[in-house]
Amino acid sequence: MSAQLPPGAAETMLGDDHLPEPPQGVLKRQRRGGRFSLYARRFARNRLAVVGLIVFVLLVLLAIFGEYLRPYDYTEPDFTALGLPPDADHWFGTDGVGIDLFAQVVHGLGRSLIIGVTVSLATTVIAAIVGATAAYLGGVAERIILGVIHFLLIIPSFLILALISNSAGGDWKILVVVLTLFGWFLTARVIWSLATSLREREYVLAARFMGVPPMTVVVRHIIPNIGSLLIITFTLGVVNTIQSETALSFIGFGVKLPDVSLGTLLATGATTLVSSPWQFWFPAATVTLITVSMALIADGLRDALDPTSASGGRTR
Repeated sequence: MSAQLPPGAAETMLGDDHLPEPPQGVLKRQRRGGRFSLYARRFARNRLAVVGLIVFVLLVLLAIFGEYLRPYDYTEPDFTALGLPPDADHWFGTDGVGIDLFAQVVHGLGRSLIIGVTVSLATTVIAAIVGATAAYLGGVAERIILGVIHFLLIIPSFLILALISNSAGGDWKILVVVLTLFGWFLTARVIWSLATSLREREYVLAARFMGVPPMTVVVRHIIPNIGSLLIITFTLGVVNTIQSETALSFIGFGVKLPDVSLGTLLATGATTLVSSPWQFWFPAATVTLITVSMALIADGLRDALDPTSASGGRTR
């Protein structure tokens, strides 16, 4: 009569070497999922960052679907409601010509978000490529690239931005191009300073000795290893771009009528701050919500992605 072994006894007797190993693809997915799960848990521990993320998502949803909440268009005036304060029909009131302020804020919010996200993404990509390339090449090429960056940093870019945007008639697409062209210098300088510590790593030296093209090394080995910095830079770049667009539009050099942005609404509301304060405070509150929420998100991402940060709590 044969004895029955308890479950798992055969594997224990054979040892771990005889157990089947999971496929490499499964291991990679587990490691990737574990890393992202760790980042998500660390981010969730920062309650202010979670609040900022919720507020930002709500603002994005408002910019996308807000126009379907009210029957008014941001360009069509209601001559029966000229300069009215907020009521049940016009939630944010109307301006002096009867245009619904809620419709204008929704459109301006969408326009500012498009400008902010597009410019921040483009400047982050350009800065990453230029800064990492300068750090990898070193020598004369590095000095030339840094010299160009330092020269561009001392140019009064705000005045050039204002002149070019004003000559373009307030077209937001031209504003995106101009903000991108003049917005990557400082970020590239920061990325270069960090990437210089990576060019002497073993995997970079091995790729160099194997004859891998420089741009391939930059894109595949250096830039991915500063990904956490790039994510935070992109998040803060959205805030800085929206603030720049708001400032340009406020002084009349950004987006112009009939198109509107939050800066355009602030400029219009500032002229009627005493007689019709709602025309200023609703756009101002929207700008504040965007900037504060993105700043909180960036703070949470910094704590989540930085393994040395104590703010993110323990990893387990």
